[in-house]
Formats: sequence, C-alpha cells, structure tokens
Amino acid sequence: SLFDPCKEMAYIPLDAEQKSKGKAAVDVIGNPLGKSGGSFIQQGLIFSMGSLAASTPYLAAILAVIVVMWLVAARSLDRQFADAMRSSEAAEAALASEVKTEAKAAESA
Repeated sequence: SLFDPCKEMAYIPLDAEQKSKGKAAVDVIGNPLGKSGGSFIQQGLIFSMGSLAASTPYLAAILAVIVVMWLVAARSLDRQFADAMRSSEAAEAALASEVKTEAKAAESA
C-alpha cells in the first residue's frame, strides 16, 4: 500500500518533462522487465532444481540480495531527494531576496 505514494515522491523535485519521461520509463520498461525477470529466475530455478521446494533456498538468497539492493537504492534516492530539495529551496530563497531587492530599489527611485 506504500509503493505508489513512495514511487510518486521520487518525482517531486523533477520538472514536468522529467516527470513525464521518468514515469513513462518506469511504467513501460521497469515494471514489465522486473516482473518478467522475476518469473524467468523462478522458472529457471524450478526447471534446474526439479521442484519449487528444492529451489526455495536459492529463491530466498536471491530475494535477500534484491532486498539489500533495494535498501541501498532507497538510501541513495533519499540523499538525492534531500539534495534536490535543498537546492530548490536555496534557489527560491535567492529569487525571493532578489525580488525584495528590486522592490526596494524601485521604491527608492
């Protein structure tokens, strides 16, 4: 239930064009590739091991690796998101300061 809101949060610091392209890439390439890749791994293990029960320990190991990779990616995304938000806030503050300076200059003139 948290997947969609978290996925959408990743697009917040992007402009409209980047959001559109990013969402399209995830929806068109990422989701199907992930699902078919998982199925391919599972079917390959079942075929090579002979049964689901025999392949379960290997599936568990693969799942553990994927979970670790997901956590590393989430941490990286968190850092990138925080940096993007800081730079966005700094740009907004600089713009606000510039507008105030121009308004004061206009009042003085």
